[in-house]
Amino acid sequence: MTRVTRDFGDSTQQEAIHLVSSDVNFVSGRFPDYQIGANNIIIEPEDNPRVPSLKEIVAKETTQLLEQQQRLSVRDLADKFEKGLSAAAKLSDESKWREVASLDRHVLLKKLRDVLDQLRGRVAGRNKDDADEAISMVEALAVQLTQREGELFHEKAEVKKLATFLKQAIEDAKKVIEEERAFALAEIESARTAVQRVEEALQEQEQMSRSVEKQELEELKKEIREARRIKMLHQPSRVMDMEHELQGLRMQIAEKSVHCIQLKKELAMMKKLEENKSNLYELEGSESLGSCLCIVARTGPAPDISNCSIQWYRTDGSKKELISGATKTLYAPEPFDVGRFLQVEIVLNDERFLVTTTSPIEPAAGLGSYVEALARRPETEFNVVVTQMNGHDYLSRSIHVFHVGKMRIKLRKGWSTKAKESYCASMQLCGVRGGGNAAARSIFWQAKKGLSFILAFESERERNAAIMLARRFAFDCNIILAGP
Repeated sequence: MTRVTRDFGDSTQQEAIHLVSSDVNFVSGRFPDYQIGANNIIIEPEDNPRVPSLKEIVAKETTQLLEQQQRLSVRDLADKFEKGLSAAAKLSDESKWREVASLDRHVLLKKLRDVLDQLRGRVAGRNKDDADEAISMVEALAVQLTQREGELFHEKAEVKKLATFLKQAIEDAKKVIEEERAFALAEIESARTAVQRVEEALQEQEQMSRSVEKQELEELKKEIREARRIKMLHQPSRVMDMEHELQGLRMQIAEKSVHCIQLKKELAMMKKLEENKSNLYELEGSESLGSCLCIVARTGPAPDISNCSIQWYRTDGSKKELISGATKTLYAPEPFDVGRFLQVEIVLNDERFLVTTTSPIEPAAGLGSYVEALARRPETEFNVVVTQMNGHDYLSRSIHVFHVGKMRIKLRKGWSTKAKESYCASMQLCGVRGGGNAAARSIFWQAKKGLSFILAFESERERNAAIMLARRFAFDCNIILAGP
C-alpha cells in the first residue's frame, strides 16, 4: 500500500514538473534581469545594445595582435613538416614491427591448429567436441588476425602517402626558404648599397661645406687685414677731416643744384619770352600753390583787357583742360593744378594771345603731411567767413565754422546750421575763380542745387587743406568733387 502511494505521488510530481516545464520558456541560462515597481509591477529593462568598454576593446586588439604574431612563417612551416616526417617515419617503423609480430602470430596459430588436429584424432567423446570447439576458436582468431592485418596494410599505405606528401611539402618549403633567403639577401645588399651612397653623399657634402667655410674664413681674414691696414693708415684726426670735407662738398653740391634749377627756370623763361616776343602780356606771381597769378602788360602802353574774352586752361603735354569759371585776369591755383602748366587765352579785337607759366605749379611745402594728419580725424573744423550766398553778397561778416567730415560737409554759425549735406553728385567744391587778392584763401561750395556759398578761410594753407580733405573723403564715397 505504501509503495502504491509512493508510485502515485511520483507520477503526480512528474506530471506537475512536465506541465511546468512545458509552459515555461527560458530564453537564456541565467536568471532574468528585471525590477519590481510600485504595486508589484515587473519593469523589464530596455534592450539597449551593449557598448563594449575600452578595456574589452584593448583586450580584443591585443588578442588579434598576438594571433598575428603567432602566425607561422615559412621556416616554422618547414619545422612542422620535418616533425611530421619524423612522426611518419616512426609510424612506418611501428608498422614494420607490427607486421613482424603478425607473422609470428600466424605461425603460432598454425602450429596451435596442427597440435589441436593431432589431439582431436587421439581423443574421443566429449574431449573431441572440446577440441573441435578450440579449433573453431583458433580459426576465428586467425580470421580476425587477417582482418587486422588488412587494416594495418591500409594504415601503412596511408602512412606512406602522408610521408610522401610531407617529403614534397618539405622540398617545397625548402625551395621557398631558399627563394626568400635569396630575396632577403638581395634586399640587404640593395639597402647596404643605398646606405653607402648616402654616406658618400654626406661625406662629399661635408667636404664641400668645409672647403666653403675655409674659403670664407680666408676671405674674412683678408678683409680683417685690409681693415687693419686702413686703420693704421688713417688716423682718427684724418678721418674727421675727411668727414668735414665731405660735408662741405655736400653743401656746395646742394647750393649748386639749387642754383642750376634757378638758372634752368630763367633759361626757360627767356626762351619763352624770345618765342613770344609778339605777346603783349605775361603772368605775374609765384607759380606755386597758395599764390595768385595775374595777367599784366609786358610793356608800358598795352590795350586794356578788362572787357576782353579771357579763359584759363590746365595743360599737361598735349592734353588741355578748360577751367570752368576762370575768366578773370586773376586766378589762384588750386590742388588740381599742381604738377601742370597754366595757360590763359586772351582774345582782343579778333587777335588771340596765349600766355603760359614757365614751369608746372609747385605744391605748398608741408601741405601733404598736414592733410594726412587731418585725414585721421573723423571731422575737421575750419573758421571761415561767408562772402557770398547763392551769388549775392553776404552782408554779415561774422565767423562761421566749416565742418569737413568723412561722410558729409556742414556749415554752421553758433548753434544754427546753415547747410549740412552728404557727399553726392550734385555737390561741388573748388577754389574761387577770380575774386581779387582774397582768391587764394577762398573756395566755392555748392551744397546742393539752389544753395551755394563762397567761403574765405584764415590762410591759404587751410583753404587748400579743406579742398584736398573734402575731395579725399568724397572719393572714398565714390564721388568726384570738383568745380562747376
